[in-house]
Amino acid sequence: MFRCVSFSLACAVQSSHTSISTTSLVLNSIDTYENEHKMSKTYNIAMVTDFFYPQPGGVEFHVYHLSQKLINLGHSVIIITHDYGNRSGIRMLTNGIRVYYAPLLQIYRSSTVPSAFLAFPVLRSIFIREKIDIVHGHGSLSSLGAEAIFHGRTMGLKAVFTDHSLFGFASLSSILGNKLLKFTLSDISHVICVSHTCKENTVLRASLDPLNVSVIPNAVVSKDFAPDPNKPKNKSRITIVVISRLFPNKGADLLTAIVPIICSKRPNVDFLIAGDGPKFLDLEQMREKYSLQERVSLSGAVRHEEVRDVMVKGDIYLHPSLTEAFGTVIVEAASCGLFVVTTKVGGIPEVLPQHMTRFAEPEEDSLVEATLSAIDLISSGKIDTSQFHEEVASMYSWENIAKRTENVYRSLDSRQINQPLVKRLRKYYCCGPVAGKLYILCVILDIYIYMLLEFFYPAKNIDLACKWPKKPKNHGIGI
Repeated sequence: MFRCVSFSLACAVQSSHTSISTTSLVLNSIDTYENEHKMSKTYNIAMVTDFFYPQPGGVEFHVYHLSQKLINLGHSVIIITHDYGNRSGIRMLTNGIRVYYAPLLQIYRSSTVPSAFLAFPVLRSIFIREKIDIVHGHGSLSSLGAEAIFHGRTMGLKAVFTDHSLFGFASLSSILGNKLLKFTLSDISHVICVSHTCKENTVLRASLDPLNVSVIPNAVVSKDFAPDPNKPKNKSRITIVVISRLFPNKGADLLTAIVPIICSKRPNVDFLIAGDGPKFLDLEQMREKYSLQERVSLSGAVRHEEVRDVMVKGDIYLHPSLTEAFGTVIVEAASCGLFVVTTKVGGIPEVLPQHMTRFAEPEEDSLVEATLSAIDLISSGKIDTSQFHEEVASMYSWENIAKRTENVYRSLDSRQINQPLVKRLRKYYCCGPVAGKLYILCVILDIYIYMLLEFFYPAKNIDLACKWPKKPKNHGIGI
């Protein structure tokens, strides 16, 4: 009898262990499936900025290339910007990128008029039409990007902001701009900066939690900036290339001052300057004054696809900028096999290794000294730039940037982001005794406008956009 009881107990225990093991296996398989499902989830993303094609620039190409690579990762991406002349409405770009050129009033340097509510009807319609999950604004000076983030949060969407610039704290324009940035980022889901210096600047300006800010740099398409294999090795004459918007903050005044000094001290040096802006006339006058027409070439604005052809004509790239968050152009120059002379400002020291660059202070004497030193190194053959292209290609790629940005998107927790209205208002109230109350009024008014738009133009009446066809992906598990 005892043997029967013992046998029965043993069978029960074994059955229990088998049941527990099976249950654990099923639960582990379900957890694995949920994790894989989360990692395989795709998003509908709206990139919003005032700065996009046909206007050339760092922000413009960052948005374009990042969007392309995110689409390759399986996400759906649209771009919202303002109209450029006759370019308005909806345009389709490579890989199925849909660009909305909204008819909005613009002011200085292609920025839209700052407002809190004017673009809400248009943005709401686009967000609903495209079933947007994440609003990603670009640029501190983009009023449209700031407004899209604000309205997106009112609609319960996740919002990400990428800062591409550095700003001060003393001038009136900086103070007003920083207040606007603080208002925009008070309820932001996550912030991305293009350099560590840019991160420090943005955290201070907007009073952000540093743990909610990531650093993801720009990149280049290295194959588009390959050196010229047929370039002659004769260093009897050295060509210095400058490609920049000719504005004061880009060091145009500094460039105008140092060109005649360098030409007088090194007769074997020529300058090739490409770019346009309000300081172009100053460079023309400098060339006439010092009779440098044969040695200083002013080619004006160049298209982005022509930048590489201009760069490979030179031996040294000169970057005299007074402020820079990253400096994509010096990465492009190094990829083309040019030795870089640049001012040591902002995030530039983080961009390239020291053997590719010669740094200078943003002063006339220091920049002249650094440029002359670079000329002597190139003339004597002490600098080998033949491996620069491969090194840059290994350091910067848009595929890597897109994957890191995707990780930011996946880290956003809807439960922490979509908090009760009281908690959202508290974030704005902490912005200042006067500004905080004003911001709260803006949030409440935005909610009322959202309710009115939903009443007069319900979401169910907005036609959904067709998605660009993609190759289907199969996700399965085995239990």
